[in-house]
Amino acid sequence: MAVRGSVLLYNFKDKERTDKVKFIFVLMGIKIKTVEKEDYLQKIGALAGVEGIERTEEIYEGEGFDEEMLVLNHLTDPQMNRMLAYLKKEGLQIPLKAALTPTNVHWNTLELHNELVREHEEMQKMIVAKRAGGKEEENRNDGK
Repeated sequence: MAVRGSVLLYNFKDKERTDKVKFIFVLMGIKIKTVEKEDYLQKIGALAGVEGIERTEEIYEGEGFDEEMLVLNHLTDPQMNRMLAYLKKEGLQIPLKAALTPTNVHWNTLELHNELVREHEEMQKMIVAKRAGGKEEENRNDGK
């Protein structure tokens, strides 16, 4: 029997956005779980229902974070591409997205969030640098 894909949703507070995101996953047959702040210390694998990774009694009582975040589990490449196309079509930008991996399956939500924020910031720096490099090239070409 094939494993059904699932998604963990974090901080989807705007009803219209939440409804659109959930509709996409329902349409695709992807199981949806909304993660509450109290569960931020649980391992991502436990939240995703990975066999052999159990929940603990820990309850998170800290500040948390405000950004929306998706954690995708057992989505095939075609499903991933379809999901990204649907999000784009609906105008839904969700910068913090991750696929469940053998490494992050053992992280808690806060560790994963921090890593995704760091990666997103690095990507933004690369994009800005690439644009700046392109403008410098454009300016050199204009000066000919």
